[in-house]
Amino acid sequence: MTPMTLSGVEPVGAAPTAAAALEQPYRYRRADLVEPDWTRLPGWRGVGAQEWRSAQWQRAHCVKNVRQLREVMGELLQERFYADLERDQAERATMAMLVTPQMLNTMVAGTAEPMPAGGAAFTAAFYADPVRRYMLPVFSDRRADWPSHPYATRDSLHEHDMWVAEGLTHRYPTKVLAELLSTCPQYCGHCTRMDLVGTSTPRVDKLKLVLKPADRTEAMLDYLRRSPGVRDVVVSGGDVANLPWPRLEAFVDALLDIDNIRDIRLATKALMGLPQHWLQAEVLDGLHRLAGKARIRGAMLAMHTHVNAAGSVTPLVAEAARAVLDAGLRDVRNQGVLMRGVNDSSTALLDLCFALLDGANITPYYFYLCDMIPFSEHWRVSLAQAQRLQHGIMGYLPGFATPRIVCDVPFVGKRWVHQVAEYDEERGISYWTKNRRTGIEAADPDALTRRYEYYDPIDTLPERGQAWWREHAGVTVADPRGAQVLAAAAITRQNSSAARSGSR
Repeated sequence: MTPMTLSGVEPVGAAPTAAAALEQPYRYRRADLVEPDWTRLPGWRGVGAQEWRSAQWQRAHCVKNVRQLREVMGELLQERFYADLERDQAERATMAMLVTPQMLNTMVAGTAEPMPAGGAAFTAAFYADPVRRYMLPVFSDRRADWPSHPYATRDSLHEHDMWVAEGLTHRYPTKVLAELLSTCPQYCGHCTRMDLVGTSTPRVDKLKLVLKPADRTEAMLDYLRRSPGVRDVVVSGGDVANLPWPRLEAFVDALLDIDNIRDIRLATKALMGLPQHWLQAEVLDGLHRLAGKARIRGAMLAMHTHVNAAGSVTPLVAEAARAVLDAGLRDVRNQGVLMRGVNDSSTALLDLCFALLDGANITPYYFYLCDMIPFSEHWRVSLAQAQRLQHGIMGYLPGFATPRIVCDVPFVGKRWVHQVAEYDEERGISYWTKNRRTGIEAADPDALTRRYEYYDPIDTLPERGQAWWREHAGVTVADPRGAQVLAAAAITRQNSSAARSGSR
Protein backbone atom coordinates (compact mmCIF):
# COMPACT_ATOMS: atom_id res chain seq x y z
CA MET A 1 0.00 0.00 0.00
CA THR A 2 1.40 3.41 -0.97
CA PRO A 3 1.64 5.78 2.01
CA MET A 4 -0.53 8.85 1.78
CA THR A 5 1.18 12.24 1.79
CA LEU A 6 0.15 15.82 2.05
CA SER A 7 0.47 17.65 -1.22
CA GLY A 8 4.11 18.28 -2.06
CA VAL A 9 5.45 16.68 1.14
CA GLU A 10 7.59 13.53 0.99
CA PRO A 11 6.73 10.70 3.40
CA VAL A 12 9.15 9.97 6.22
CA GLY A 13 12.02 7.84 4.96
CA ALA A 14 11.55 8.74 1.32
CA ALA A 15 14.65 9.31 -0.78
CA PRO A 16 15.40 13.00 -1.28
CA THR A 17 14.38 14.47 -4.59
CA ALA A 18 16.78 16.64 -6.59
CA ALA A 19 15.09 19.74 -5.20
CA ALA A 20 15.53 18.48 -1.63
CA ALA A 21 19.27 17.88 -2.08
CA LEU A 22 20.29 21.54 -2.32
CA GLU A 23 23.43 22.68 -0.54
CA GLN A 24 23.08 23.90 3.03
CA PRO A 25 23.72 27.64 3.53
CA TYR A 26 26.91 26.61 5.36
CA ARG A 27 28.83 23.41 4.71
CA TYR A 28 30.96 22.09 7.56
CA ARG A 29 34.43 20.85 6.70
CA ARG A 30 37.01 19.86 9.29
CA ALA A 31 40.13 21.94 8.57
CA ASP A 32 43.61 21.35 9.96
CA LEU A 33 45.23 24.29 11.73
CA VAL A 34 48.28 25.82 10.09
CA GLU A 35 51.18 27.76 11.60
CA PRO A 36 52.10 30.19 8.82
CA ASP A 37 55.75 30.20 7.75
CA TRP A 38 57.15 33.37 9.30
CA THR A 39 60.32 33.13 7.20
CA ARG A 40 58.25 34.21 4.15
CA LEU A 41 58.49 37.74 5.56
CA PRO A 42 61.82 39.45 4.80
CA GLY A 43 62.57 40.59 8.35
CA TRP A 44 62.18 37.09 9.82
CA ARG A 45 63.91 34.93 7.22
CA GLY A 46 66.64 33.96 9.68
CA VAL A 47 64.39 33.31 12.69
CA GLY A 48 64.43 29.70 13.90
CA ALA A 49 61.69 27.70 15.60
CA GLN A 50 63.30 28.00 19.03
CA GLU A 51 63.32 31.79 18.84
CA TRP A 52 59.73 31.83 17.55
CA ARG A 53 58.54 29.76 20.51
CA SER A 54 60.23 32.09 22.98
CA ALA A 55 57.88 34.52 24.76
CA GLN A 56 60.86 36.81 25.40
CA TRP A 57 61.78 36.90 21.70
CA GLN A 58 58.16 37.59 20.73
CA ARG A 59 57.88 40.50 23.15
CA ALA A 60 61.22 41.95 22.08
CA HIS A 61 60.24 41.90 18.40
CA CYS A 62 56.75 43.40 18.57
CA VAL A 63 56.00 45.94 15.85
CA LYS A 64 55.48 49.32 17.51
CA ASN A 65 55.81 51.78 14.63
CA VAL A 66 55.91 52.12 10.86
CA ARG A 67 59.70 51.79 10.76
CA GLN A 68 59.59 48.40 12.48
CA LEU A 69 56.77 47.20 10.23
CA ARG A 70 58.87 48.19 7.23
CA GLU A 71 61.80 46.19 8.64
CA VAL A 72 59.62 43.06 8.78
CA MET A 73 57.62 43.47 5.56
CA GLY A 74 60.21 45.24 3.42
CA GLU A 75 59.19 45.84 -0.19
CA LEU A 76 56.28 43.40 0.02
CA LEU A 77 54.13 46.42 0.87
CA GLN A 78 53.86 49.48 -1.29
CA GLU A 79 54.76 52.87 0.14
CA ARG A 80 51.12 53.90 0.03
CA PHE A 81 50.29 51.46 2.82
CA TYR A 82 53.03 52.76 5.11
CA ALA A 83 51.88 56.34 4.44
CA ASP A 84 48.26 55.36 5.10
CA LEU A 85 49.23 53.75 8.41
CA GLU A 86 51.39 56.68 9.47
CA ARG A 87 48.58 59.14 8.81
CA ASP A 88 46.15 57.07 10.86
CA GLN A 89 48.55 56.95 13.79
CA ALA A 90 48.83 60.74 13.67
CA GLU A 91 45.19 61.67 13.08
CA ARG A 92 42.76 58.90 14.06
CA ALA A 93 44.27 56.10 16.14
CA THR A 94 42.89 55.66 19.65
CA MET A 95 45.43 52.90 20.39
CA ALA A 96 49.18 52.91 19.92
CA MET A 97 50.62 50.41 17.46
CA LEU A 98 51.69 47.17 19.12
CA VAL A 99 51.47 43.85 17.26
CA THR A 100 53.21 40.63 18.29
CA PRO A 101 55.12 38.64 15.65
CA GLN A 102 52.70 35.75 16.28
CA MET A 103 49.74 37.92 15.30
CA LEU A 104 51.41 39.74 12.42
CA ASN A 105 52.38 36.36 10.98
CA THR A 106 48.71 35.39 10.59
CA MET A 107 48.07 38.32 8.22
CA VAL A 108 47.98 37.26 4.53
CA ALA A 109 49.17 33.88 5.71
CA GLY A 110 48.45 32.21 2.37
CA THR A 111 51.18 34.17 0.63
CA ALA A 112 54.14 31.82 0.49
CA GLU A 113 56.45 33.72 -1.86
CA PRO A 114 57.44 37.39 -2.09
CA MET A 115 55.52 39.31 -4.72
CA PRO A 116 57.21 41.15 -7.58
CA ALA A 117 58.86 44.48 -6.85
CA GLY A 118 56.30 47.10 -5.95
CA GLY A 119 54.11 44.61 -4.09
CA ALA A 120 50.74 45.61 -5.64
CA ALA A 121 49.16 42.17 -5.21
CA PHE A 122 50.53 41.65 -1.70
CA THR A 123 49.52 45.15 -0.66
CA ALA A 124 45.96 44.58 -1.88
CA ALA A 125 45.79 41.30 0.06
CA PHE A 126 47.23 42.99 3.15
CA TYR A 127 44.64 45.76 2.99
CA ALA A 128 41.86 43.14 2.78
CA ASP A 129 43.18 40.83 5.50
CA PRO A 130 40.71 40.55 8.43
CA VAL A 131 43.38 40.51 11.16
CA ARG A 132 45.13 43.50 9.62
CA ARG A 133 41.84 45.39 9.48
CA TYR A 134 41.51 45.55 13.26
CA MET A 135 45.12 45.24 14.43
CA LEU A 136 46.73 47.70 12.00
CA PRO A 137 43.97 50.15 11.03
CA VAL A 138 44.90 52.73 8.40
CA PHE A 139 43.46 56.13 7.62
CA SER A 140 41.64 54.93 4.49
CA ASP A 141 39.79 52.33 6.57
CA ARG A 142 38.03 55.01 8.60
CA ARG A 143 34.85 56.58 7.38
CA ALA A 144 35.14 60.12 6.05
CA ASP A 145 31.45 60.93 6.60
CA TRP A 146 30.96 59.53 10.10
CA PRO A 147 34.34 58.58 11.58
CA SER A 148 32.73 58.72 15.05
CA HIS A 149 29.10 58.42 16.08
CA PRO A 150 27.73 61.61 17.69
CA TYR A 151 27.22 59.63 20.91
CA ALA A 152 30.62 57.94 20.93
CA THR A 153 32.55 58.32 24.19
CA ARG A 154 35.96 57.30 25.45
CA ASP A 155 34.49 55.14 28.23
CA SER A 156 31.38 54.06 26.35
CA LEU A 157 30.31 51.53 29.01
CA HIS A 158 30.88 53.97 31.90
CA GLU A 159 33.06 51.44 33.69
CA HIS A 160 35.02 54.14 35.50
CA ASP A 161 31.79 55.64 36.82
CA MET A 162 31.20 52.29 38.52
CA TRP A 163 34.60 51.86 40.15
CA VAL A 164 34.27 50.87 43.81
CA ALA A 165 38.05 50.85 44.14
CA GLU A 166 40.63 51.92 41.57
CA GLY A 167 40.28 49.49 38.67
CA LEU A 168 37.40 47.51 40.24
CA THR A 169 34.12 47.93 38.34
CA HIS A 170 30.99 46.69 40.13
CA ARG A 171 28.51 46.77 37.27
CA TYR A 172 26.47 43.62 37.85
CA PRO A 173 25.02 42.58 41.24
CA THR A 174 27.07 39.37 41.58
CA LYS A 175 30.06 40.13 39.32
CA VAL A 176 32.98 42.53 39.26
CA LEU A 177 35.72 43.39 36.76
CA ALA A 178 39.22 43.77 38.20
CA GLU A 179 41.52 45.82 35.95
CA LEU A 180 44.90 44.98 37.41
CA LEU A 181 46.98 46.88 34.87
CA SER A 182 46.63 49.10 31.83
CA THR A 183 48.90 47.38 29.29
CA CYS A 184 48.64 44.43 26.88
CA PRO A 185 51.10 42.43 24.76
CA GLN A 186 49.20 43.79 21.73
CA TYR A 187 46.84 46.71 21.21
CA CYS A 188 43.56 46.34 19.29
CA GLY A 189 42.18 49.36 17.50
CA HIS A 190 38.62 48.63 18.66
CA CYS A 191 39.54 48.36 22.37
CA THR A 192 36.56 49.25 24.58
CA ARG A 193 38.99 50.51 27.26
CA MET A 194 40.86 52.80 24.91
CA ASP A 195 40.65 55.63 27.45
CA LEU A 196 42.88 53.76 29.91
CA VAL A 197 44.73 50.94 28.14
CA GLY A 198 48.00 51.55 26.34
CA THR A 199 50.12 54.60 25.75
CA SER A 200 48.72 57.95 24.65
CA THR A 201 48.24 58.73 20.97
CA PRO A 202 48.06 62.15 19.28
CA ARG A 203 44.25 61.86 19.48
CA VAL A 204 43.85 60.36 22.97
CA ASP A 205 45.59 61.37 26.16
CA LYS A 206 45.20 58.22 28.24
CA LEU A 207 44.01 58.12 31.81
CA LYS A 208 46.41 56.69 34.39
CA LEU A 209 46.10 54.31 37.31
CA VAL A 210 47.54 56.22 40.27
CA LEU A 211 47.79 53.74 43.13
CA LYS A 212 50.79 51.49 43.56
CA PRO A 213 49.98 47.98 42.24
CA ALA A 214 50.08 46.42 45.73
CA ASP A 215 47.78 49.12 47.14
CA ARG A 216 45.39 48.75 44.18
CA THR A 217 45.03 44.99 44.54
CA GLU A 218 44.67 45.22 48.32
CA ALA A 219 41.87 47.78 47.92
CA MET A 220 40.12 45.40 45.52
CA LEU A 221 40.47 42.45 47.88
CA ASP A 222 39.26 44.52 50.81
CA TYR A 223 36.09 45.46 48.92
CA LEU A 224 35.43 41.85 47.94
CA ARG A 225 35.92 40.62 51.52
CA ARG A 226 33.26 43.14 52.57
CA SER A 227 30.86 42.26 49.72
CA PRO A 228 29.34 38.81 50.27
CA GLY A 229 26.96 39.33 47.34
CA VAL A 230 29.83 39.14 44.84
CA ARG A 231 30.68 35.64 43.64
CA ASP A 232 32.31 36.21 40.24
CA VAL A 233 35.54 38.08 39.41
CA VAL A 234 36.86 38.74 35.91
CA VAL A 235 40.59 39.37 36.27
CA SER A 236 41.59 41.62 33.40
CA GLY A 237 43.21 44.92 32.54
CA GLY A 238 44.83 45.40 30.04
CA ASP A 239 45.83 41.80 29.66
CA VAL A 240 46.85 39.61 32.59
CA ALA A 241 49.64 38.15 30.44
CA ASN A 242 51.51 41.42 31.01
CA LEU A 243 51.42 41.01 34.78
CA PRO A 244 54.49 39.28 36.26
CA TRP A 245 53.32 35.77 37.06
CA PRO A 246 54.05 35.89 40.84
CA ARG A 247 51.82 38.98 41.16
CA LEU A 248 48.97 37.44 39.18
CA GLU A 249 49.18 34.17 41.08
CA ALA A 250 49.20 35.98 44.42
CA PHE A 251 46.08 37.96 43.51
CA VAL A 252 44.12 34.93 42.28
CA ASP A 253 45.29 32.91 45.29
CA ALA A 254 43.96 35.67 47.57
CA LEU A 255 40.64 35.65 45.69
CA LEU A 256 40.37 31.93 46.37
CA ASP A 257 40.68 32.65 50.09
CA ILE A 258 37.47 34.73 49.99
CA ASP A 259 34.59 32.40 50.72
CA ASN A 260 31.99 34.12 48.54
CA ILE A 261 34.16 34.07 45.39
CA ARG A 262 33.11 31.02 43.37
CA ASP A 263 34.01 31.99 39.79
CA ILE A 264 37.31 33.48 38.58
CA ARG A 265 37.98 34.20 34.93
CA LEU A 266 41.39 35.21 33.60
CA ALA A 267 40.99 37.51 30.58
CA THR A 268 43.83 37.35 28.06
CA LYS A 269 43.94 37.93 24.34
CA ALA A 270 47.56 36.77 24.59
CA LEU A 271 46.40 33.15 24.48
CA MET A 272 46.00 33.89 20.77
CA GLY A 273 48.37 36.83 20.26
CA LEU A 274 51.21 35.52 22.44
CA PRO A 275 50.55 31.80 23.13
CA GLN A 276 54.25 31.46 23.94
CA HIS A 277 53.59 33.24 27.25
CA TRP A 278 51.05 30.64 28.39
CA LEU A 279 53.38 27.79 27.41
CA GLN A 280 56.10 28.87 29.87
CA ALA A 281 56.82 26.35 32.62
CA GLU A 282 56.53 28.94 35.40
CA VAL A 283 53.09 29.98 34.20
CA LEU A 284 51.74 26.45 33.70
CA ASP A 285 53.06 25.33 37.09
CA GLY A 286 51.34 28.31 38.70
CA LEU A 287 48.07 27.63 36.89
CA HIS A 288 48.24 24.05 38.14
CA ARG A 289 48.58 25.27 41.73
CA LEU A 290 45.68 27.71 41.38
CA ALA A 291 43.44 25.17 39.65
CA GLY A 292 44.16 22.65 42.39
CA LYS A 293 43.20 25.13 45.09
CA ALA A 294 40.05 26.11 43.19
CA ARG A 295 39.05 22.47 42.88
CA ILE A 296 39.49 21.86 46.62
CA ARG A 297 37.39 24.95 47.38
CA GLY A 298 34.68 24.06 44.87
CA ALA A 299 35.39 27.25 42.93
CA MET A 300 35.71 27.49 39.13
CA LEU A 301 38.81 28.90 37.43
CA ALA A 302 38.55 29.53 33.68
CA MET A 303 40.23 31.58 30.97
CA HIS A 304 38.62 33.93 28.46
CA THR A 305 40.42 34.88 25.29
CA HIS A 306 39.60 37.12 22.32
CA VAL A 307 39.85 35.73 18.78
CA ASN A 308 38.10 37.43 15.89
CA ALA A 309 39.28 35.56 12.78
CA ALA A 310 39.70 31.87 11.97
CA GLY A 311 43.20 32.41 10.61
CA SER A 312 44.39 33.48 14.06
CA VAL A 313 43.80 29.95 15.41
CA THR A 314 47.12 28.21 14.77
CA PRO A 315 48.76 25.05 16.18
CA LEU A 316 50.64 27.15 18.74
CA VAL A 317 47.38 28.66 19.95
CA ALA A 318 45.87 25.18 20.20
CA GLU A 319 48.93 23.92 22.09
CA ALA A 320 48.66 26.76 24.60
CA ALA A 321 44.91 26.28 25.09
CA ARG A 322 45.33 22.55 25.71
CA ALA A 323 48.21 23.16 28.10
CA VAL A 324 46.05 25.55 30.11
CA LEU A 325 43.26 22.97 30.23
CA ASP A 326 45.73 20.23 31.19
CA ALA A 327 46.86 22.47 34.07
CA GLY A 328 43.35 22.11 35.46
CA LEU A 329 41.36 25.14 34.31
CA ARG A 330 37.68 24.40 33.89
CA ASP A 331 37.26 26.01 30.46
CA VAL A 332 38.86 28.22 27.86
CA ARG A 333 36.18 30.41 26.24
CA ASN A 334 36.28 32.94 23.43
CA GLN A 335 34.72 36.41 23.47
CA GLY A 336 35.03 37.99 20.05
CA VAL A 337 33.82 41.28 18.63
CA LEU A 338 31.71 41.66 15.49
CA MET A 339 33.47 43.92 13.02
CA ARG A 340 32.87 44.83 9.42
CA GLY A 341 35.45 43.37 7.09
CA VAL A 342 36.64 40.99 9.80
CA ASN A 343 33.89 38.51 10.71
CA ASP A 344 30.59 40.06 9.60
CA SER A 345 29.19 37.02 7.79
CA SER A 346 27.71 33.77 9.04
CA THR A 347 30.39 31.85 7.15
CA ALA A 348 33.23 33.79 8.79
CA LEU A 349 31.71 33.33 12.25
CA LEU A 350 31.11 29.60 11.79
CA ASP A 351 34.59 29.07 10.32
CA LEU A 352 36.01 30.79 13.39
CA CYS A 353 33.85 28.85 15.84
CA PHE A 354 34.76 25.48 14.33
CA ALA A 355 38.46 26.38 14.26
CA LEU A 356 38.26 27.25 17.95
CA LEU A 357 36.21 24.21 18.93
CA ASP A 358 37.71 21.51 16.70
CA GLY A 359 41.26 22.76 16.56
CA ALA A 360 41.95 24.26 19.96
CA ASN A 361 39.29 23.08 22.45
CA ILE A 362 38.25 26.71 22.94
CA THR A 363 34.51 27.18 23.50
CA PRO A 364 32.83 29.97 21.49
CA TYR A 365 31.04 32.09 24.08
CA TYR A 366 30.14 35.65 23.06
CA PHE A 367 30.40 37.96 20.10
CA TYR A 368 29.93 41.58 21.11
CA LEU A 369 28.82 44.44 18.94
CA CYS A 370 31.81 46.78 18.73
CA ASP A 371 31.39 49.46 21.37
CA MET A 372 30.64 53.10 20.60
CA ILE A 373 34.12 54.53 21.03
CA PRO A 374 35.54 57.35 18.88
CA PHE A 375 36.65 56.52 15.31
CA SER A 376 35.11 53.04 15.35
CA GLU A 377 32.22 53.51 12.90
CA HIS A 378 33.95 51.63 10.08
CA TRP A 379 34.06 48.53 12.32
CA ARG A 380 30.59 48.62 13.88
CA VAL A 381 27.63 46.67 12.48
CA SER A 382 23.96 47.49 12.95
CA LEU A 383 21.76 45.68 15.42
CA ALA A 384 19.73 44.32 12.49
CA GLN A 385 22.87 42.81 10.96
CA ALA A 386 23.81 41.28 14.32
CA GLN A 387 20.34 39.72 14.58
CA ARG A 388 20.72 38.23 11.10
CA LEU A 389 24.11 36.80 12.05
CA GLN A 390 22.72 35.21 15.21
CA HIS A 391 19.98 33.63 13.12
CA GLY A 392 22.52 32.47 10.53
CA ILE A 393 24.79 30.56 12.93
CA MET A 394 22.07 28.72 14.84
CA GLY A 395 21.85 24.95 14.46
CA TYR A 396 25.36 24.26 13.19
CA LEU A 397 27.29 24.18 16.46
CA PRO A 398 26.53 22.24 19.65
CA GLY A 399 24.21 24.25 21.85
CA PHE A 400 26.85 24.73 24.55
CA ALA A 401 29.25 26.13 21.93
CA THR A 402 26.83 28.33 19.99
CA PRO A 403 27.98 31.87 20.80
CA ARG A 404 25.49 34.47 21.87
CA ILE A 405 25.71 37.74 19.99
CA VAL A 406 25.26 40.54 22.49
CA CYS A 407 24.97 44.29 22.63
CA ASP A 408 26.70 45.83 25.64
CA VAL A 409 24.28 48.68 26.27
CA PRO A 410 25.59 51.62 28.32
CA PHE A 411 24.18 51.54 31.89
CA VAL A 412 22.47 48.22 31.09
CA GLY A 413 25.11 45.61 30.29
CA LYS A 414 25.09 42.61 28.00
CA ARG A 415 21.83 41.91 26.20
CA TRP A 416 21.21 39.28 23.54
CA VAL A 417 20.55 41.12 20.31
CA HIS A 418 16.98 39.81 20.16
CA GLN A 419 16.18 41.15 23.65
CA VAL A 420 15.69 44.67 22.29
CA ALA A 421 12.48 46.29 23.57
CA GLU A 422 11.95 48.54 20.54
CA TYR A 423 13.99 49.28 17.42
CA ASP A 424 13.74 52.22 15.03
CA GLU A 425 15.67 50.80 12.09
CA GLU A 426 15.33 53.98 10.01
CA ARG A 427 17.21 56.10 12.56
CA GLY A 428 19.20 53.19 13.97
CA ILE A 429 18.06 53.73 17.56
CA SER A 430 17.33 50.68 19.70
CA TYR A 431 15.72 50.81 23.13
CA TRP A 432 16.57 48.44 25.97
CA THR A 433 15.39 47.68 29.48
CA LYS A 434 17.09 45.94 32.38
CA ASN A 435 16.33 43.89 35.46
CA ARG A 436 18.89 45.20 37.98
CA ARG A 437 20.61 48.33 39.19
CA THR A 438 24.26 49.20 38.79
CA GLY A 439 26.18 50.58 41.76
CA ILE A 440 25.56 54.18 40.69
CA GLU A 441 21.79 53.63 40.55
CA ALA A 442 21.27 52.27 44.05
CA ALA A 443 18.94 55.16 44.91
CA ASP A 444 17.34 55.54 41.46
CA PRO A 445 13.69 54.38 41.62
CA ASP A 446 13.31 54.59 37.81
CA ALA A 447 16.34 52.47 36.85
CA LEU A 448 14.30 49.34 36.17
CA THR A 449 11.55 51.07 34.20
CA ARG A 450 13.68 53.48 32.15
CA ARG A 451 14.52 52.67 28.54
CA TYR A 452 18.16 52.96 27.48
CA GLU A 453 19.30 53.79 23.96
CA TYR A 454 21.91 52.27 21.67
CA TYR A 455 22.80 53.48 18.19
CA ASP A 456 23.59 51.83 14.87
CA PRO A 457 26.41 53.19 12.71
CA ILE A 458 24.83 55.99 10.70
CA ASP A 459 26.22 54.96 7.32
CA THR A 460 24.25 51.68 7.53
CA LEU A 461 20.92 53.53 7.76
CA PRO A 462 18.59 54.34 4.86
CA GLU A 463 19.03 57.81 3.41
CA ARG A 464 16.14 59.26 5.42
CA GLY A 465 17.77 58.07 8.62
CA GLN A 466 21.14 59.48 7.63
CA ALA A 467 19.52 62.80 6.78
CA TRP A 468 17.89 62.88 10.22
CA TRP A 469 21.25 62.40 11.89
CA ARG A 470 22.93 65.04 9.74
CA GLU A 471 20.28 67.49 10.93
CA HIS A 472 20.23 66.46 14.58
CA ALA A 473 23.95 65.97 15.04
CA GLY A 474 24.52 69.57 13.96
CA VAL A 475 26.97 68.71 11.19
CA THR A 476 26.73 67.80 7.53
CA VAL A 477 28.67 65.19 5.62
CA ALA A 478 30.30 67.94 3.58
CA ASP A 479 31.56 69.74 6.69
CA PRO A 480 35.36 69.21 6.74
CA ARG A 481 35.29 69.85 10.49
CA GLY A 482 32.74 67.07 11.03
CA ALA A 483 35.09 64.67 12.78
CA GLN A 484 36.32 67.36 15.16
CA VAL A 485 32.79 68.56 15.91
CA LEU A 486 31.62 65.04 16.66
CA ALA A 487 34.64 64.24 18.79
CA ALA A 488 34.19 67.44 20.78
CA ALA A 489 30.53 66.63 21.33
CA ALA A 490 31.43 63.17 22.59
CA ILE A 491 34.00 64.53 25.02
CA THR A 492 31.48 67.06 26.33
CA ARG A 493 28.92 64.33 26.93
CA GLN A 494 31.46 62.17 28.70
CA ASN A 495 32.57 65.01 30.96
CA SER A 496 28.94 65.74 31.80
CA SER A 497 28.37 62.07 32.62
CA ALA A 498 31.43 61.99 34.86
CA ALA A 499 30.24 65.13 36.65
CA ARG A 500 26.82 63.60 37.25
CA SER A 501 28.43 60.41 38.55
CA GLY A 502 30.71 62.36 40.90
CA SER A 503 27.75 64.22 42.38
CA ARG A 504 25.94 61.05 43.42
